[in-house]
Amino acid sequence: MIDILRSEWTKIRSVRSTVWTLVVTAFLMVGLAVAFGFAAKGSAGGEPVPGDAATMMSMAGVMVASLSMAALGVLVISSEYRTGGIRTSLMAVPKRMSLLTGKIAVFTATALVTSLLAASAAMLAGLLITQPPSLDMGDVLRSVLGASLYLTACGLFGLGLGTLIRHTPGAMVSVIALITVLPPITVQLPGQWGRTVSEFFTTNAGMLIVIPPRGDSTLGPWSGFGVYLVWIAVPLIVGAVAMRRRDA
Repeated sequence: MIDILRSEWTKIRSVRSTVWTLVVTAFLMVGLAVAFGFAAKGSAGGEPVPGDAATMMSMAGVMVASLSMAALGVLVISSEYRTGGIRTSLMAVPKRMSLLTGKIAVFTATALVTSLLAASAAMLAGLLITQPPSLDMGDVLRSVLGASLYLTACGLFGLGLGTLIRHTPGAMVSVIALITVLPPITVQLPGQWGRTVSEFFTTNAGMLIVIPPRGDSTLGPWSGFGVYLVWIAVPLIVGAVAMRRRDA
């Protein structure tokens, strides 16, 4: 297994698109934190920005960065199907589940470290600009950790869909729809059933770990993230089954 992990690490760090996608993720996180920080400070008219608002604005780039991380998750495996490199990988590692496990493990570690560094830098930049008079360090740490976990989970969502669909454009469209397009649409569904569907739908639930729910929400930060992980597990499991049964 160590050789598989080493091989997957070599693949992920030697592909130029991977490096650039990780850089873009960090740039989006920090850049939007700076932009929203200056906007909040300017609109406050000399009044101090509240600590909870400053914390939230520092994580303003999470939704946009989630797309780049999800795209990277798709490319980790779909690019091999596109180029035919998956055949070479399967010749070297005939046990397909070991190969997929190695990809998931290396990607998760890479995405988590990158996301944690990007979220920490974004929070630091945002707070230095807004300079709130008081801060709840528990909320700050929870937001940074939550953003890191959320971005990593979005990447795994992309990896799962890439494994299942195997076609880069198709997987990209699917993950964008499930992460950014459909969640706000579900908010418009009528009645109690619509509210339940919206609350438990993909990133509506997953984002609660970054921005805690307000009001009478059924889900909390961790339970919402748990629901999101269930959504992610479905394409990963189905994709793994399909990978075992289909030809390369």
